[in-house]
Amino acid sequence: MLREFREFVSKGNFVEIAVAFVIGAAFGTVVTTFTSRVVSPLIAMIVRLPDMTNMLLFGPTDPATGQPTGSIGAFIEAFLNFLIIAFVMFLVVQAYNRFRDDETTGPAEDIELLRQIRDALRGGAQ
Repeated sequence: MLREFREFVSKGNFVEIAVAFVIGAAFGTVVTTFTSRVVSPLIAMIVRLPDMTNMLLFGPTDPATGQPTGSIGAFIEAFLNFLIIAFVMFLVVQAYNRFRDDETTGPAEDIELLRQIRDALRGGAQ
């Protein structure tokens, strides 16, 4: 059983997924910081609030903070994080698919035609 686990871990796909997960987590942190430190303050300035998380507050008051527990602004901020990450992942997958398609396609049509001409000339020269 230990040997099977070692074989599973040593497979390339598992290692690639692990690396992608770590990079994705780091990227998520970057996007969250970008959204909370750049995008949210800009939106808050537009709607004239000190902080986007204070936008559209509702629910019972939290005794520790004195603020209502619900916040539509916090949800909007999290949703913006999701949209940015989803868009970047879409771009990564598009680039990967384009790269993979370039590797799997055969030679260009003109290369194939030149090969046929070469093969015909070799056949006639013999």
